[in-house]
Amino acid sequence: MKTRNTLQKNIILEQARKLHHPTAEEVYEAVVQDHPSISRATVYRNLKKMSEDGLIAHVRLPGGADRFDSMTHRHYHIRCKECGRVFDVDMPYLSGLEGRIADKHGFDVDDHEIVFVGLCPDCKIKKRGQ
Repeated sequence: MKTRNTLQKNIILEQARKLHHPTAEEVYEAVVQDHPSISRATVYRNLKKMSEDGLIAHVRLPGGADRFDSMTHRHYHIRCKECGRVFDVDMPYLSGLEGRIADKHGFDVDDHEIVFVGLCPDCKIKKRGQ
């Protein structure tokens, strides 16, 4: 059974890396095209485990479905408010930002996730054409 789990894991990982910031459902839909016997639960469980193991990054999006990213180093994202696509932001990750924030509610800040929201170039063009 170990071989099957490894095969399934590799199939899921390949699709998660091939797609651009996919949701778990998008990974499942891609996997099931060629491997209909792999269940949705298997895909979701493996994505969670792979993100915990650092093979892929888990991107939490407020107000939207979480995504997965093949780039595992710390970086920021921007989500298009029109089409919902997610892009990497080309700027240095601000390590140490947590230590510069004094929280008056008594929190010790350990980490941060920043997701910018805006209009992607494609959606800007479409809006201008309306």
